[in-house]
Amino acid sequence: MRKIHIIAAACALFAAGSAAAEHFKVIAPLGEDADGAMARLVNFDTGAAIDSVLVADGAATFEGEIDESLLGRVMVDGMRQPVFILESGTISFGHDGAFGTMLNDQLREMGGKLSALAPLYRAAETEEAAQAVMDQYNAVLDSVLNANTDNALGYYVFLNGSASSMDAPQLREAMQKYPSFAKYERIKKLIATAEKREATQPGSKFIDFEVTYNGETKRLSDYVGKGKYTLVDFWASWCGPCMRQLPVLKDIYNEYHDKGLDVLGVAVWDEPEATKKAIADHGLVWDTIIDAQTIPTDIYGIQGIPCIMLFGPDGTILSRDKQGDELKADVKLFMEAANK
Repeated sequence: MRKIHIIAAACALFAAGSAAAEHFKVIAPLGEDADGAMARLVNFDTGAAIDSVLVADGAATFEGEIDESLLGRVMVDGMRQPVFILESGTISFGHDGAFGTMLNDQLREMGGKLSALAPLYRAAETEEAAQAVMDQYNAVLDSVLNANTDNALGYYVFLNGSASSMDAPQLREAMQKYPSFAKYERIKKLIATAEKREATQPGSKFIDFEVTYNGETKRLSDYVGKGKYTLVDFWASWCGPCMRQLPVLKDIYNEYHDKGLDVLGVAVWDEPEATKKAIADHGLVWDTIIDAQTIPTDIYGIQGIPCIMLFGPDGTILSRDKQGDELKADVKLFMEAANK
């Protein structure tokens, strides 16, 4: 009798597991020029391929089963289509996004409300009026997020909302409030990056790294912790804000180099040839570590560039993430104290 009960329970469990998987169909219009190309349906969160098909009659059609909603994206020849919610049902696309399923319809409705607020914000004539529009904007996001704290739509709103600007304690607190989001890879990476940024704030000692380019290895420790103040600029040639900080760095270099300050450039997320051209075009006289890519940005939790850090003579971080007049003020504070 006990054996029968166990078999029955196992069959019920199997049936429940099988019922959890639901069918999806994604019809992505790509244009007849894409016919014959390979289209991939990928998991936006992990980058893993879910399915691949050949484009036919101007569209890619994917079908399969899914246990729970996730963020999806269709890619063709390196071109990325907009993110949508991969969930059970038939998902189609219009000019304003995916539609035809519950979460995608909510996403599209949210997008419409936010788009309607954009011209109101641009037309605002006072700070109070602009803030009122922003309050409406945030209210729309909060409403959708709070209604979807256990699915991919809520995760998408959180990820593209305040998550990227949160520090490590704020992210940890948010995961207490939204525990289902903690499983996503992009959230894990955000937290890891924030914790690395937290560990390399002013007062911390520098963390060394090395980069080999054209057979030559350079280390941060070749420049930092050698008894001089060192301003390190993590930058890229394609980065407009980085280019706008170069005159600031030149001013600082010209004023304080003879008083014991060095400047070091570290080229990240950039092609070496583009880096070298930018160095020549802008007449940068200080040394640059070329082709660092993500090595230092992973170590220091750098999410955006330029990221500029001031290191003391012993390698202690004195300032980070300052630009313009704020950066000049920090350098002035330490250099004047050092030269008294």
